Amino acid sequence: MKDIIKILELDKYELGIIINALNEFRNKLIQEQRETDVVDEVLLKTLDAPEKKRYFHKDRFIDDR
Repeated sequence: MKDIIKILELDKYELGIIINALNEFRNKLIQEQRETDVVDEVLLKTLDAPEKKRYFHKDRFIDDR
């Protein structure tokens, strides 16, 4: 079976919300003395995600990939 990879485009505000939510969930798991490995991996992926640069021209929008 092939893994499905999804790409999200988030602004700084949305990224902050996701990081904050994952960190709060991680803290809750720690308080309950449960494993945090999966949440740690997702949190690190979120923090290390590459940025996509966008350039704006007078007449059009250019997406640099």
